[in-house]
Amino acid sequence: MIRTRYAAALATLAVTALAMSASPASAAPGDTLTMCHSALTPTSWVDTQWWNSGGCGSGFTPNTKQIKDLRGYPVGTQVAACASTWPPAGWTITNTYYSSGCRYSAVPSFDANTWTLKRTS
Repeated sequence: MIRTRYAAALATLAVTALAMSASPASAAPGDTLTMCHSALTPTSWVDTQWWNSGGCGSGFTPNTKQIKDLRGYPVGTQVAACASTWPPAGWTITNTYYSSGCRYSAVPSFDANTWTLKRTS
């Protein structure tokens, strides 16, 4: 049991270190990273997908997310983003809908959890 906890903690650290080593400052528009739910989504990035992963813990709540860099996109670009993070400055919500890929809570719901974002400035 202790080995399992140690392995889970080590895996979480490895995923977090990987996410932090790919510095958001050096990312190109549209670059994606995978990180554990406990890590905050950096400024100018949005969550694009959620799922369960043994590397980020256990349980029924989605604990792993994919994030996308929105810096550098031209005005008028549209992207889909989970409603688990606020849109960055210069992006406007144009549509809301449900997506199973953006289910970031253990409580099942078909409420809108995804946004279409449009670059406006």
